[in-house]
Amino acid sequence: MRPSFSLIAVFLTAWLGWENVALGTDENGAPIRQEPIRLETPTGTLEGTIDLPQGDGPYPVALLIAGSGPTDRDGNQPAMKNDALKQLGEGLARKGIAVVRFDKRGVGKSRSALSREEDLRYETFVADAAAWLKMLRGDPRFRKVFVIGHSEGALIGMLAAKQARPDGLICISGAGRDAPTVLREQLKGKVSEELYQASDRILKSLQAGESVADVPKELMPLYRPSVQPYVISWFKYDPVKIIAELDMPILIVQGTADIQISVDDAKRLHEAARNAKLVVLDGTNHVLKKASNPVEQQLAYLAPKMPIDPRVVDEIAEFLRMSPPEPGKRSSEPRP
Repeated sequence: MRPSFSLIAVFLTAWLGWENVALGTDENGAPIRQEPIRLETPTGTLEGTIDLPQGDGPYPVALLIAGSGPTDRDGNQPAMKNDALKQLGEGLARKGIAVVRFDKRGVGKSRSALSREEDLRYETFVADAAAWLKMLRGDPRFRKVFVIGHSEGALIGMLAAKQARPDGLICISGAGRDAPTVLREQLKGKVSEELYQASDRILKSLQAGESVADVPKELMPLYRPSVQPYVISWFKYDPVKIIAELDMPILIVQGTADIQISVDDAKRLHEAARNAKLVVLDGTNHVLKKASNPVEQQLAYLAPKMPIDPRVVDEIAEFLRMSPPEPGKRSSEPRP
């Protein structure tokens, strides 16, 4: 089993007739290249895909880190397929930027790299990301190495950046508060008051580093005993404090239609960072797709043919290819 913290409700299973997104070509219509890539670790192999631009390079390369739960290299979970990260990687490759997307330890084709959920810690994912960055730094095809973290992957990316010192960091839909605060907010009004109080009791124990044996069955997906060591290790990190320690160019991207992470979270990260640019995208949701009404919001999580907002690709590509912020400079740019 793998940690699963997704709090998304059960979505409609209707299918909209979006045309296939043209992600297999570069800006001139030529096919992009995709190759398998592996990271060997002492406890197993992590499997990934590298989206490569046309030409021989060297190119900038970005390591793309997925969010919480059993999210794979494409941005999908067993009951939730949207291809958001696949579209992002391929979109950046069309703009001349190589992207490495990988299945996290215990997920997808990297499942065998995790034998027991009880052994997983937050630092495990951080060490894996840092190892990927180190491997990419030594690859002659790449001239600069960046890290992109989506959702929970933003915090993992921050912590890996402290270790591996990439050339820059991109945080997409990353929380600006610690995990217990976000979980409390996400559960408020979504469960009964009795379950909310039970969750709060469990959260307080886990924040204190103490495991909990008595977990209501409704809360088992969040707090099952086997995942509690991971949760305890996760809860000690405050993203605002971590991002404040980083001395590198940072791009923070946040959508106004995100029902999981708020614009205020992005502003907290921006205010804490030394060297950051904040871009707020009007109408973009948590899985990087435009959502102007509740039906689109729900379907976006389940519709792999629904394209991501092209502004996400454009803003990241500009940051990676053009001029990142000057040292010590903060800028904030809304995008209508």
